[in-house]
Amino acid sequence: MRSVHRVPALQTPGPLHIDSSAASGNPPFVQKTQQKPGPDSRTGELTGSFLCISFLGKFYQSLKDNNVKFNAADIENAIVKSCKEAKGKDNRFCYYIGATSDAATKIINEVSKPLSYHAPVEKICEKLKKKDSQICELKYDKQLDLTTVDLKKLKVKDLKKILEEWGESCKGCAEKSDFIRKITELMPKFAPAAASARTDL
Repeated sequence: MRSVHRVPALQTPGPLHIDSSAASGNPPFVQKTQQKPGPDSRTGELTGSFLCISFLGKFYQSLKDNNVKFNAADIENAIVKSCKEAKGKDNRFCYYIGATSDAATKIINEVSKPLSYHAPVEKICEKLKKKDSQICELKYDKQLDLTTVDLKKLKVKDLKKILEEWGESCKGCAEKSDFIRKITELMPKFAPAAASARTDL
């Protein structure tokens, strides 16, 4: 009986992504799609790349929602305006790109110019990291579920972070109970859904 030789199946390449940078005057090129940065599988924390992508992704969407003209000057003005309202790590990101009044360096054009021709935010973040490595180190703190978290079991520094994210402070607070009382007072304003779901407020 003659043996049958099986022909090995052809290996197909992974999904391809075509860069739409032709609008910038550069020829488009083809590359394999890379996995987007996200939570670190070892720590569960969000990486700096994800913070950059998340911030710029929301900002890009706000430009479209508000019908902002996609030119570098208008986008730069919109970034500065948005950064005035940014809190916590988002504000620190704004500082690094030069979108705050106290920024030491100004690389805001590295964001406004590529966004003006709709460059992917992932590529913008890659270039920003090469300009300033501190952007890589930025990461969001692990978010607390204010609906269920037991405030009494949190450390004072965690309670302070909640207030900082709301742009609030607890002047004159000396005891842990003072911070908890301040948070419960402000929760209906800054986290109404969580406040209505809790039974201890």
